[in-house]
Amino acid sequence: MLLTTPNRKLLEEKLEQDKMAAEPILITNLTQEWLASLRRWHLELFFIPTTVVTLATMLVNPILLACIFASRALRRETRYLLVANTLAADMLFLTLNLTTAVLNEARAEVPWLVCELLTAVTVTAYCCAILTVTLMVVDTYAAVRWPLHYHDLLPPARTHRILLGAWVLAASYPFTLVILMEMEREHLRGNAPVCLVLISLGFIQAKNTAGINVYFFVAALICAVLIFYCYIRLYMETRTQGIWQSRFSRARVTVLAHGVLLLLYFAPGFVFTLELLLFQSKNVSQDVRVWVSTVNMCVFMLLPRAFAPYLYGLRYREISDTLLQMLHRHRRLSQITVA
Repeated sequence: MLLTTPNRKLLEEKLEQDKMAAEPILITNLTQEWLASLRRWHLELFFIPTTVVTLATMLVNPILLACIFASRALRRETRYLLVANTLAADMLFLTLNLTTAVLNEARAEVPWLVCELLTAVTVTAYCCAILTVTLMVVDTYAAVRWPLHYHDLLPPARTHRILLGAWVLAASYPFTLVILMEMEREHLRGNAPVCLVLISLGFIQAKNTAGINVYFFVAALICAVLIFYCYIRLYMETRTQGIWQSRFSRARVTVLAHGVLLLLYFAPGFVFTLELLLFQSKNVSQDVRVWVSTVNMCVFMLLPRAFAPYLYGLRYREISDTLLQMLHRHRRLSQITVA
């Protein structure tokens, strides 16, 4: 028997209501299975390196930021402002990542809106760090390509606007997803047993299969192409200057170190894309999903942020000299106070 148009609409509304009513149960079951896998494999031990790396980085980064902003010369240089923005974004990411790990380890349930906001700010901090390290490569290329006009092209005021634009660009998509999640989950109230970026984005991904993957892939591809283009152009511009002839020349070592750090920044994003694919696959066990997500969150995403302060901070002679001056000044003040 054929359904009339009104009856068909009623049936579609009924199916949609049933689907909406089943989603909270599905999310609850998924988070309970996630916690069971964490306990079964003792993956809470990954909380130890997460805490150690986060605390160590949080001790170094504020010191480097103080060195940059305490020196008038450094805070007027574009490259040091980019370094400062990278360190600030990394600190925000590490703080939220550790907060999420602590909440999950303590089995603390948080409201869904709070979890979604944590997700949005975490993704924003991660994306802003990626954009900033990309801008650092572009800045190096501009300094070599147009040395006489470099300071006119990138004065401090323009650099501040570019950095503000990077934060706005990084935040636009995640917070749009928060709005979409709130609109989709009007029926879902209560607390989240496990607050993970993967779970928060995974259910939006289920409704829009290509959207999130396309966004991350296209954004990463644009940044990667821009970085490769700048490095190739830098090599072509400087290959006749003799700085590449020695196997261990400063130029080779610098490019190698920056290349490794850029790889460490980009790799967790590609692994996260793999996590989203595994999240949707029915042929993958829950244990595999939990293992991949835990290792990515507690190891891969921390590695670049552990190395960045030493590569982008202490390797710059001006920052290390400023740090030594601050230490000597503090020591003299201590001696005067004691005397």
